[in-house]
Amino acid sequence: MLELMLCSMLTLLPDYLFRRYAQGRRLGHEITLFSVWYELRWGITLCLILTVLLITVVLYNHPSSSNVTSLFRTISIYAEVGGRVSEVYVGYNEKVKKGDRLFKLDSTRQEAGIEKARAHIAEVEAGAVTAQADILTSEGKLQEAKGALEQAQDELRTKTQLQQRNADIVAAREIEKLQTLVATRQGAVDAASAAKASAETRITSVLPAQKASAEADLAAAQVELDKMTIYAGVDGRVDQFVLRVGNIVQPAPVTRAAGILIPDAAGEDRLFAGFNQIEAQIVKVGMIAEATCVSKPMTIIPLVVTKVQDVIAAGQILETNQLTELQKIGPPGTVLAFLEPLYPGVLDGVPPGSSCIANVYSNNHDLIESKDTGSLQRIYLHIVDTVALVHALVLRLQAIILPLKALVFGGH
Repeated sequence: MLELMLCSMLTLLPDYLFRRYAQGRRLGHEITLFSVWYELRWGITLCLILTVLLITVVLYNHPSSSNVTSLFRTISIYAEVGGRVSEVYVGYNEKVKKGDRLFKLDSTRQEAGIEKARAHIAEVEAGAVTAQADILTSEGKLQEAKGALEQAQDELRTKTQLQQRNADIVAAREIEKLQTLVATRQGAVDAASAAKASAETRITSVLPAQKASAEADLAAAQVELDKMTIYAGVDGRVDQFVLRVGNIVQPAPVTRAAGILIPDAAGEDRLFAGFNQIEAQIVKVGMIAEATCVSKPMTIIPLVVTKVQDVIAAGQILETNQLTELQKIGPPGTVLAFLEPLYPGVLDGVPPGSSCIANVYSNNHDLIESKDTGSLQRIYLHIVDTVALVHALVLRLQAIILPLKALVFGGH
C-alpha cells in the first residue's frame, strides 16, 4: 500500500491535475466513479506498472524475512547407565553451576564392586608380606643346603685321598655313597636357589602386576560409581526437571530425558534469518539489517550480517537405505544469515527463541563512487539505495502493527 501511494504521487496525481486544470474536467462532473478509468487510464496504468517495479526493486535489493528467530541450544539430561533415583539435588527451573550434582542413582552394586576391588588390593599387599617371608625362608634353606653340600664334599674329598694312599682303608662302595650324597645335596642347593628365585620373582613381578590389575579394577569400579551421580556440564538453568526419588532412569536414547539444561548465553546474542533463495546473491556479510521482535514490541533493533551459510539446508541428503526422491524433499529452503547486534545491548530484552521480522539493506556507495560505473548505472544504484527508505518505513509500520496483531487479532 505504501508503494502504491508513493507511485500514485508520480503518476496518478499528475494525470488528474492535467485533466482538471489543462482540460477543465471536474471531479464529480466529467470525472465520476464510472468514468475514472477512462479519464485517468494513463495515470492508473503507469501507477500500477511503477508500483510493481518499485516493489520488485525494493524486495530484491533489500530482502525481508519473517523467518527470523533467536535460536538457542539445550542440553538433554541423561544418565549414562540405567537405575533407580536415590537422591535429587536440584529443583524445577533452578540455576546450576558447572559440576553441580543434579541427581544420583542407587549405587549399592557399584559400592560393593569398589569394596571387592579394595579387598583384592589388600590381599595382594598381604601376599607381598608373605612373599618376603618366603624369600627369607628360602634363603635359610639355601644356606642350609650349601652347608650340607660342603660337608659332604669335604668328607668325599677326605675319603678319596685316603683311598688313593691305601686302597684297603676306604672301600670303593663308601666312595660311591659319598658321591651320591654330594649329588643329592647339590640338587637340594639347586632346589633352594630356585625356590628363592621364585619368591623373588613373585615379589618383584607377579605381585606388582596383580596389584596393578587390582588397582585398575578399583579405578573401573570408581568410574562406574561416579556414573551413578549426574552432574551439570555447563552453567545454566535446569528446566522441565520433574525427576523424583524412586523414578527409574534409562540411558539415552531408550527413554525421554530426565530434564533439559539451558546453558547461560544459549542464544549467543544473535538472530538467525532465512531469506528467499532468489536473494542468495544479494545477502552478503557486512550488510546493515533491522529487526523488530514480538517479544520486544515497537522497537527497531539495528543489526549487521556477520555470516551467510553457503549451503541450503533443504537440499541435504541423509544416509538411508533408499535412493533420494526429490519430490519428497519438501519446499525450497532458505538462505540462512547470521545477524548480530550493531551496537552492544540492543538485543537485551529479547528472550532466546523469539520470533522476529528483519530487513537487510543493500549499500552501493562504493559502486556509485567507482570510476568504472556508468551514469545510468549510477542513477539506478542511487534509486536502489533510496528506495530502502520504503522498506524501512514498512518495517516500522510492522513494528506498530505487531502488538495489535498479536493481542487484538491473534485470538488470544
